[in-house]
Amino acid sequence: MPELVSRLSAITPLLPGDIIFTGTPSGVGMGRTPQRYLKPGQELVTYIDGIGTMRHTFTGGA
Repeated sequence: MPELVSRLSAITPLLPGDIIFTGTPSGVGMGRTPQRYLKPGQELVTYIDGIGTMRHTFTGGA
């Protein structure tokens, strides 16, 4: 985390209360039963009470 905060703060101001979404480690989809992976066109919705909702639509693979 210190490296991530350092890199981000070099390009944008970070303020108290900012949230940094880092995603999940690789292999999480493989470890599920059944295995599950995000595909182009699928939407990831993140909600935090008191803050709101973020929506991200996937467009392709890594």
